[in-house]
Amino acid sequence: MSPWVQWLVFVLAGLGTFALRLSFIEFYGALRIPPLLRRALAYVPASVLAALVLPAVIFPERHAAFDWSNPQIPAAIVAGLVAWKTRSTLLTLAVGMGVLLALKHWGW
Repeated sequence: MSPWVQWLVFVLAGLGTFALRLSFIEFYGALRIPPLLRRALAYVPASVLAALVLPAVIFPERHAAFDWSNPQIPAAIVAGLVAWKTRSTLLTLAVGMGVLLALKHWGW
């Protein structure tokens, strides 16, 4: 593939992404979103974050093996419980990192 074709693909992909995002911003007030879809869209950020974080926690070495000796798993569980109980992002991050550092310090 020539460099010109690659640049063309990059530019077209960027314009397509921009147009897609702009359409949601521009048409948000003009279109009626059903209440069921509006409620469902409220869960999108949390599900995207979980989809990004969970594979990195469960498979840190990019192997397809679930291992309880991985200190990231109990740290993520504790952080999840803190997030569920307190709804505080900063506290969740602090507790999760603290538990992970403590487990790694103790040689888990």
